[in-house]
Amino acid sequence: MLLVVNVGNSETALGVFRNRELIHHWRMSTHPERTADEMALLFAGFLGQEDMSFTKEITGVALSSVVPPCTQALREMTQRYFHFDPVVVEPGVRTGISVRTDNPREVGADRIANAVAAYAKYGGPAIIVDIGTATTYDVVTEKGEYVGGAIAPGLRISAESLFQHTAKLPRVELVAPDSVIGRNTVDAMQAGLVFGKAAEIEGLVERIQKELGGDATVIATGGWAWLIAPLCSRVDHHEAWLTLEGLRLVFERNTDSDTDA
Repeated sequence: MLLVVNVGNSETALGVFRNRELIHHWRMSTHPERTADEMALLFAGFLGQEDMSFTKEITGVALSSVVPPCTQALREMTQRYFHFDPVVVEPGVRTGISVRTDNPREVGADRIANAVAAYAKYGGPAIIVDIGTATTYDVVTEKGEYVGGAIAPGLRISAESLFQHTAKLPRVELVAPDSVIGRNTVDAMQAGLVFGKAAEIEGLVERIQKELGGDATVIATGGWAWLIAPLCSRVDHHEAWLTLEGLRLVFERNTDSDTDA
């Protein structure tokens, strides 16, 4: 079986594939100071909940990470406990996607994994909106070329900024209020944050589609997509585990190992 791990700035998503089916998935907080042994203990705990052996049933590991200390720790964990190297989304790894940006090396590994999965499932042109710590917009052309996108502050960053930089505004739960016209401070903040994020996505997607010269399939993913995607008429598909699917595809394109178990 294949273990896939996507390390984001706030959360780490991991999952297990049997053949091409994602049979289990989890989220945990990202802590750059965790060692390889701590990572192994955490992952073994997740797998153990599903009666899976950490060292015997995992025959491959695929990794994307935007947190360099975690990348190193996960490399060490894989080598120490599984006795093979992980497939890491980084320059030189076969993805099937051509990166046509000014500096391909600076594109986040998760964004490449998302582009790989979106293009494989829906073709191009496609716009992937990843609603996480940051909200990223990634564009894949009809020819399967990754040509760039946009980056905006995420929901939680925006909420924390309001709380930290104003005298009276509180921390609020990130949920959609009943009305966009808030009748109290909490409702007003929730309306601005949640409906504002939906409006941002609608507006940016419209602008991107105009630059592309036509319609593109819009796929939403990321930790907050469950909240925001239903509010966006321009989102065609919600794929909660798109990045993990992309990691599976990258793994398959870089190894002939049997991960069926």
